[in-house]
Amino acid sequence: MSKNVSVLVGSLRRGSYARKIAHNAIGYFPEGYDARIVEIRDLPLYDFDYDDPEVTDKPTPPEYTQFREIIQAADGVLFVTPENNRTIPACLKNAIDIGSKPNSDVAWKGLPAGIISHSVGRMGGYSSQKNLRLALSYFDMPAPGQPEVFLSQSPTLVDQDGHISQDSTVQFLRDYILRFARLIEDQDSVR
Repeated sequence: MSKNVSVLVGSLRRGSYARKIAHNAIGYFPEGYDARIVEIRDLPLYDFDYDDPEVTDKPTPPEYTQFREIIQAADGVLFVTPENNRTIPACLKNAIDIGSKPNSDVAWKGLPAGIISHSVGRMGGYSSQKNLRLALSYFDMPAPGQPEVFLSQSPTLVDQDGHISQDSTVQFLRDYILRFARLIEDQDSVR
């Protein structure tokens, strides 16, 4: 039985480095894994009125319901995010907020999470990854330990065809994805 991994890209731009890195990472999953990008671009901004049973004139958007169902059906979630203004992009935070409700049925609860951050500078998205980990910590989402993945100077990592061009980076990402896959399998055996 194949394992489903939802891949969330913290950039809406089609040609973003985060999206290119995500496409590469998807190819590093072992056989038996179905990893796919779940688009977050059309999710309406989170508004608790949609989930408040006392508010009857604002039905929950179908995009919320579909997104929550996709995440709940996943065996794990891989986040690939750039750093925007020393934190995660608003679109990714919005997706996290949508998946966090309703309180009785949180989509993220206990799902294994992998995180790859990047930046065009030398810090590799350190701040975005730490902020993402903080946002996810409430949901008891296990994640691979050290080494974490902070990809610096991302424009130099990806060639014109969108492939990661440095062998050492490819190996590093492959190792991380394999550790993440093992975590998914370990978590699956405890559920």
